[in-house]
Amino acid sequence: MAKKPIIGITMGDPAGNGSEISVKALADSSVYERCRPIIIGDANCMEKAVKILGKENEIKIHAVQDVKEAIFEFGTIDVYDMKLVDMEKHMYGKVSKMCGEAAFQYVVKVIDLAMKNKIDATVTNAICKEAINMAGHHYSGHTEIYADYTHTAKYSMMLAHDELRVIHVSTHVSLRQACDLCKKERVLDVIRIANEGCKALGIKEPKIGVAGLNPHCGENGMFGREEIEEIQPAIDEALAEGINIPEKAPTPPDTVFSKALGGWYDIVVVMYHDQGHIPLKVKGFVYNKELKKWDAVAGVNVTLGLPIIRASVDHGTGEGHAGDGSANELSLVNAMDYAIRMANAKKEKEVEA
Repeated sequence: MAKKPIIGITMGDPAGNGSEISVKALADSSVYERCRPIIIGDANCMEKAVKILGKENEIKIHAVQDVKEAIFEFGTIDVYDMKLVDMEKHMYGKVSKMCGEAAFQYVVKVIDLAMKNKIDATVTNAICKEAINMAGHHYSGHTEIYADYTHTAKYSMMLAHDELRVIHVSTHVSLRQACDLCKKERVLDVIRIANEGCKALGIKEPKIGVAGLNPHCGENGMFGREEIEEIQPAIDEALAEGINIPEKAPTPPDTVFSKALGGWYDIVVVMYHDQGHIPLKVKGFVYNKELKKWDAVAGVNVTLGLPIIRASVDHGTGEGHAGDGSANELSLVNAMDYAIRMANAKKEKEVEA
């Protein structure tokens, strides 16, 4: 029987909700039946989260300095202890240079462990972009850090909830700039990445939908020419390469996601950040207006095109609620399951080769 994959999970910003949702996620014994998890973070922060959640009698923190020292047993959370947080200065919800530096170094370490094949996949909790920039690390998010430290030029963000998946041509730029970035070569690159990303999930013959940029896909140029001059030529070239785009043309953005939910596609290529994020979060984030709380905060962020596996929660650090024990762990569990799925598919592919 093949060994379960080792999943390295960053703790995220120490002032955020990553430590508590990590404890909640790893308090489920079924996780250990699917993988061997290890937290990359600070053991002291994880112990504080255990106390906040009242799980001192259920969960023990096991600090290690090498993945080989991990025991991977339910009831014990292995923590690759970076010792970067001064607990006397630690405060939930406070943006700080100390926490930004710690969060950044957790990410760098998990990338390093994956690149050295010491772990099979990486999962990231939320970081605070303001804090990492305060610490002198000028990145707009995890995706760009991963691309830099793995020396990857062509990559893209995929969001997923259940079987709805979207992948972005552009992400953290202004809407005006996003329109300028809708170019044939980039669209074609993302279609290719989407195709390979689905195969990495074990989907052998992916079906890809491509959203238009403009209302009604530009209405033959009346509302914009990007579909005619950039998106359609990219689709034509992808089709010539054997990539399966069922409609052989861009699909109007106001119907493409309904079709995706109906099984028309395995993934949708979207042209900008909110075009993809909104439908995913409408589906995965469920707010209970009677109880005035979130029933579900689900969804996964996966960076495709990297030499290593990276999945992430699809929410922020929980500013205002971090440290009160109320954070929902569902998105982290979803991210872990995606990482496990991709790690297992990768091993199967290696065996077949």
